[in-house]
Amino acid sequence: MGNEQTWLDRFQQQSSQREGDHRTPFQRDKARILHSAAFRRLQAKTQVLGVGMSDFYRTRLTHSLEASQIGQGIAAQLRSKFPQLTSDLGLNDTLIEALCLSHDIGHPPFGHGGEVALHYKMRHHGGFEGNGQTFRIVTKLEPYTADAGMNLSRRTLLGLVKYPNYIDALENQSLLDKNSNLTHRQIQAGKWHPPKGLYLCDSPLFDWVTEPLSIADKTLFMSFNTAAKHHSKTSYKSFDCSIMELADDIAYGIHDLEDAIVMGIVSQSEFLHEVAEPISKIGKIWLSTNMLAIADKLFSHQHHERKDAIGALVNSFITGIEILDVEPAFNEDLLKYNAVFPEQYHQALSLFKKYVFNRVILKPDIQLLEYKGQQIVMELFEAFSSDPLRLLPDNTRQRYIKACEQNNGQRVIADYISGMTDGFASRLYSNLFLPASQTGIDKSVI
Repeated sequence: MGNEQTWLDRFQQQSSQREGDHRTPFQRDKARILHSAAFRRLQAKTQVLGVGMSDFYRTRLTHSLEASQIGQGIAAQLRSKFPQLTSDLGLNDTLIEALCLSHDIGHPPFGHGGEVALHYKMRHHGGFEGNGQTFRIVTKLEPYTADAGMNLSRRTLLGLVKYPNYIDALENQSLLDKNSNLTHRQIQAGKWHPPKGLYLCDSPLFDWVTEPLSIADKTLFMSFNTAAKHHSKTSYKSFDCSIMELADDIAYGIHDLEDAIVMGIVSQSEFLHEVAEPISKIGKIWLSTNMLAIADKLFSHQHHERKDAIGALVNSFITGIEILDVEPAFNEDLLKYNAVFPEQYHQALSLFKKYVFNRVILKPDIQLLEYKGQQIVMELFEAFSSDPLRLLPDNTRQRYIKACEQNNGQRVIADYISGMTDGFASRLYSNLFLPASQTGIDKSVI
């Protein structure tokens, strides 16, 4: 695994020593994430269903907590199945917990509606993407240090990089018209979903994270697949990142489905036809044999039966996960090995995710909320970019002035708006554009 100490290094050397602090580097990383403003704001950001529609279902915060719990379950399972390999790879529960807790902190208000809005407004300035923003928050924006963000250990940062290349390199220019003069209300979300990657302006920190890798490993790590009708997509991720991503997928496919069932958004007949019956035909896995019985419990009026079914589904997917050598050409073991689903489990979870996407996220009521959020974010961006020195808060204004020296001022406006919660963005919109509205300034968003 190369020099283990190198992966524990931090970009900025620690100047403060605290008496009696015996925590590991990953325990420190988790604490910095957990106590950050960016993490707290997840409590008021949309997961799938709009914040405020009900107190029951998930926000980005509760989703991240559940992903963290699932991630720890995956780690325990892998340690039991592959004791020597997990030991050699230095699998660490606290690290996995930290990655799962922080994986969504870069997502803007109003879910994908906010992401589409910011990517469109940043189309001439490097784009916007939630995972790239997560990397930017932890390495630069969160004020744990003056200019190194949370100053997390190198291995934690490597684990947070789900897509190790830059938006500029991954963008398929044929899919969009960068000179579009459409009004905000005419922007079609499907045409402005961003490539998943990092911002070119953050390349110095990504270069530092990948410094221990050989040139060949870094080149392979950053490789991507191209397609005529899609943006390019990176091919590889680190071992720790693969666990976090599986935990995220399980939480999204199973727990978000629970919300939709309780809220009456989906029907049992649709679920049986589109998920349960196809899974029962996959064969060779426990889930296939038991899926129809689980479906009955999922839609039961007895709440404890639904919870039992959710637990059984999550456990089935966790226990199916294995570690594979995904690319023998890597020299670095943290890149060579990934946690993966066997094909049957991958097929099964894909059916859950597709169902949530088609029957919940694409539902007109949900899309109306996304569209509304998309308009709010675009209007806010338009306002602040029209006269930044007049309208931005003091701290953000100073960062804007400094960023303009590198011709990167618009990135600071995107940072400011993406850090807002759904409620704060709505109140600010009202304050700016509705004459009868008057609210105080919330100085927690910088």
